[in-house]
This record gives sequence, C-alpha cells and structure tokens, in this order.
Amino acid sequence: MEFLYTPEFWIAVGQIIMIDILLGGDNAVVIALACRKLPPAQRTKGILWGTAGAIVLRIVLIFFALTLLAIPFLKIVGALLLLWIGVKLLLPEHEEGHGNIDGSDKLWGAIKTVIVADFVMSLDNVIAIAGAAETAGGGQHSMALVIFGVLVSIPIIVWGSQLVIRLMDKFPIIIVAGGMLLGWIAGGMIVTDPALVKPEVMPQLPKLVPSDALRYGAGVAGALLVLLLGRWLAARRAPVVVVARAPAGAAAGGFQRVLLAVDGSEGAAHAIQQVLGLRTQLREPEALRVHVVHVQRPVSGDVSQFVTSQSLDEYYRERSEPALAHARALLQQGGMAFQEHHRVGAPGPTIAELAQAEGCDLIVMGTRGLDGAAGALLGSVTQSVIEHTGIPVLLAR
Repeated sequence: MEFLYTPEFWIAVGQIIMIDILLGGDNAVVIALACRKLPPAQRTKGILWGTAGAIVLRIVLIFFALTLLAIPFLKIVGALLLLWIGVKLLLPEHEEGHGNIDGSDKLWGAIKTVIVADFVMSLDNVIAIAGAAETAGGGQHSMALVIFGVLVSIPIIVWGSQLVIRLMDKFPIIIVAGGMLLGWIAGGMIVTDPALVKPEVMPQLPKLVPSDALRYGAGVAGALLVLLLGRWLAARRAPVVVVARAPAGAAAGGFQRVLLAVDGSEGAAHAIQQVLGLRTQLREPEALRVHVVHVQRPVSGDVSQFVTSQSLDEYYRERSEPALAHARALLQQGGMAFQEHHRVGAPGPTIAELAQAEGCDLIVMGTRGLDGAAGALLGSVTQSVIEHTGIPVLLAR
C-alpha cells in the first residue's frame, strides 16, 4: 500500500477524476433523462442501479484497454484518438438529429437505457482513463488507479452534473484545460509505446531512450497541439455573421433594439442594470425594444441516440430558466418590456446571429474581463461575440 503515499498516484487519480467529469457530463444528462418518467419512489433506484451497472461495465472495459495497450503500436493509435477527442472538446458543438428512445416509465427499462448509453458513449472515457492510469501511474497499480478514480468521479457526475455543466459554461477555460490534459496524456502514450522503447519488441526499429524529460516534453507538445489545432479548427468552423448596413439607431446617437445576453452571473446582473440605465438616457425611452437571450452549449450528438427531441428540448429549457428568471425579475422590477429567447449552440456566434436576425443595433452582456489574447486562447464568450458581429457591444463588469 506504499503507492498510496506517492505523489504520482494522486496526480494520476486527479487526472482520472478530471477526465471522467469532463467527458462524463453527457452521460449524466442521459441518466437524468432516462429516469425522469419514473415514479419519484423509483427514480433514485433507477439512478443508483443504472450508475452501478455503468461503473462496473466501464471498469471492465478499461481493464481490457490497459491490457491492449501492451501491444506494440496500439498506444500510438490510442494517443491519436485521444488527440482528436481533445481537439473536439474545443470545437463548437452543433445539434444533431434525435433518436426515438425516450425515458422509460419502468425501472428496468430506465436502468437498461443508462447502461447501454454509458457503453456506447464511453469510448473516449475508456481510452483517456486507461492512458492516464498507464502513463501517470508509471504502469504500476493501474487498476487501483482506475477503480479509485472512477468510484470518486462517477457520483460527482451523477449528482453534481448540473453544477459541473454550469461551471463549464461560465468558465470555458475548464474545457480548454481538459482538452490540453488529453493532449498531455496522448503525448506520454506515444513515447512509451512498446515498439518505440523496448529493444526486444521489433528490434529493427530505432528506439527512444525512456526518461522523464522525454515524457514531459511529449506531454507539453501534445497539450499545445490540441490547443492550437482546436482553436484553428474552431475559427474555421464558426459561422461569420456580417452586418449589411450600419445600424440607424447607432448613427443617430441612440439605440432602438438591444440584445441582452444573460447567464445568471453577477456580470449579467450588471448588464441588466446597464440596459435599465440606457433607457433613461434615450429621448424616446418607450421606443426601446429589448431582447433577452440565454445561450447554452449543446450536449454531444451521442446523447441524441438515447432521448427524443422533446425530452432534450425540455432539458434545455429547464437549464435556461434560472438565468432568464433572474433577468425577468430585474427587468420587470425596472418596468421594462422585453422578449425572451433561449438558444442552444456556441455562445459567441449564436448571440451575434440572433442580434442580426432581430435587427438589434446594440448587444449588452457581462464580462469577467478576459479579453484580448487571453480571451482568444482560453475561450472568452465576449471575445467571440465581438469577432462575429459588426454591431456595437457594450460590456458590463
């Protein structure tokens, strides 16, 4: 049990927990939706038994993955897959077609849906966790790492999924850091593949000399590759929103249509106060039209295989309601009329697109002050909005 007192063990455990939380959020959505139609007395049982089955299945899959990583070149293949998974985390998600499976009103049906969904959606988790346990753990006590890390992280995913998702929405740097972590693990996997480091395995190939410097250097290279490639592809994929003409209200020194982007944060509250204050400065305050929008990132397309479009739409609306309710209360208190919108997509381009569609001549939103180069690299929503619109943007801190 001496390995429990080594820093390498706890570093690996931390990596496994972060990977599971980062890549398991969509699994938590499926669990919640699969059990939502159960009677209240059975809902907890469905979540518990479904989660238990998913945990056992995932540990078995990771055991086989760890065994397969000893085969020459499979680490390299797994690392390349892991690099792509990391890059995909940094790309804007798009909603995809929905399947026909909905939450069951029978306990066994809900449990079966949870287990099958976790099996189908866990390839990325399995590869990443196996890589983290094998590389960070130095190949020793790998299954102990896996079991401990999964047992700790799964309850966080199931019961803390809403908090985790809100944190990711509020701090996109969490997603960026997670993608870079996958790149770090992939780099370490490549330079420890048996075909590249073991003289007795395919001796005709040139060999690397294993060292901490080599592993750390490869990890840094993998992390940077994920960051740079992810940002480059995201920039290419993002829709370009172009304003065809200068807003008439802006030219006249006033604004007639304002898009207010909210997320329930303190910055959003300041943005709402800015809009209320703006109305008092207009010559014709009654002419001001306000559109309030909350944008949330979509769950992955894999989720749509297990829930209907109606169930997923209800889930999105439930998640939007707290932010919209907060804005609604403040605007009603200020006596301002407004129209509500909730959207699903990449926040920056989605806000810019809605502003153009509604003919807005000003966007107002809160900011944490993450702009410039830092915002471009780490995923600032305000920076993305500015990049995708020609409409003036008023930032409230």
